[in-house]
Amino acid sequence: MYLAILEQFLFWGGLLVFLVSLAMYAGRTRDYRSLVEFWKPTMEMTVREFRVNRAGLSMMVAAVVIRLVLFFIY
Repeated sequence: MYLAILEQFLFWGGLLVFLVSLAMYAGRTRDYRSLVEFWKPTMEMTVREFRVNRAGLSMMVAAVVIRLVLFFIY
């Protein structure tokens, strides 16, 4: 029960944190094209933006791991 709630919190919270990092980058550089063409390595993030970005991605990965654990347990 608690893991299911934690999984939802981590996924949606991680997505929000990830989007905030992209907004920080876009606000600083006004480079919206790099946000759309994410497969090209043109984004040069600051250390703070990069850490926020990775925190959001890590939260979403943790949510997926919890989902897999719950799937195999129940």
